[in-house]
Amino acid sequence: MWPNRRLLELFNIELPIVQAPMAAAQDADIMIGAATAGALPSLPCAMLSAETIREQVGIVRQRLRTPVNLNFFCHTAVDADPQREVGWKRRLGAYYNEYGVDPAAPLAAANRAPFDAAMCDLVEELKPEVVSFHFGLPQPSLLDRVKAAGAKVIASATIVREAIWLEERGVDAIIAQGAEAGGHRGMFLTEAIAEQPGLFALLPQVVDAVHVPVIAAGGIADGRGIAAAFALGASGVQIGSAYLRCPESKLSGLARAALGQARDDSTVITNVMTGRPARGIVNRLMREVGPLSADAPAFPHAATALAPLKAAAEKHGRADFSNLWAGQAVRLGHDLPAAELTRALAGAALLRLSQLNGHAAPVAAQNLPLL
Repeated sequence: MWPNRRLLELFNIELPIVQAPMAAAQDADIMIGAATAGALPSLPCAMLSAETIREQVGIVRQRLRTPVNLNFFCHTAVDADPQREVGWKRRLGAYYNEYGVDPAAPLAAANRAPFDAAMCDLVEELKPEVVSFHFGLPQPSLLDRVKAAGAKVIASATIVREAIWLEERGVDAIIAQGAEAGGHRGMFLTEAIAEQPGLFALLPQVVDAVHVPVIAAGGIADGRGIAAAFALGASGVQIGSAYLRCPESKLSGLARAALGQARDDSTVITNVMTGRPARGIVNRLMREVGPLSADAPAFPHAATALAPLKAAAEKHGRADFSNLWAGQAVRLGHDLPAAELTRALAGAALLRLSQLNGHAAPVAAQNLPLL
């Protein structure tokens, strides 16, 4: 029924949907829901210990016989710059005073680790069916080990040049991440944020430039978006923001309230939260200091000085310094369990595709909400 089955065959899944890895917003529960419906479940690993990753994968595998995707960052780690840290704290000084936070108190370093030999050991132990990378790829020796462990490798590209670079290094599929997408931009061959293309412009150009299957990501939250991605040549889609309102989501009540109020113009690309460009719902810090600021320390160190401010503001019921990563289609989300949402998305997409082709609605699309 799907016009392009390359991703289904590559990952051995029933639906051409990848549940996007969403750090701090999900755990195994969303993975189980998405996988129950036939999608590829993903676990964001950059902020997790090896023990937690092992535990979460074990929970999924105890429940289901399903492929799993482990997602890792591949940024080049840099040490914190004391001078920039001091300057950043000075820039945030008025907020420290407002919330009664001691700027001299010791701070825990932000934890967003790049893929390394230890995590590669874990991949070899757990043998996930898919491993995805953000911000490029790990060094060749580690990439070779991941492939030798039996994993299919996918990675994000935000421009055509990045997609070609990834294919040349042997990835099995490419995620075309449009500027609409929530979370960190996967950019690694460019720093030109203003030049990041939207998905409708990026996707067909990536499809034309590479031979591997392409997964569309960015602004896709209903059946119309999935159908449009297939019309532009995608073999599948990656969906994140649509899952944020699922009951399995680990977001706080404060974050859920922000999601409920979000509009089409409620998100921006900002670097003030972590030091690297990412799209999220606008908060006070983004409005007053950003959304983009040269004062923000390098990734991930900008988050270090924000941690006590975030905790203090949230105690007062405010999200002034809370990062809620979400894409431009966040308003299209639904309060549905992950399995039900995944089935509804797939059914609505199949219905749209059948209408475009002048065919009768497939069985899989009948009696489902039109998302």
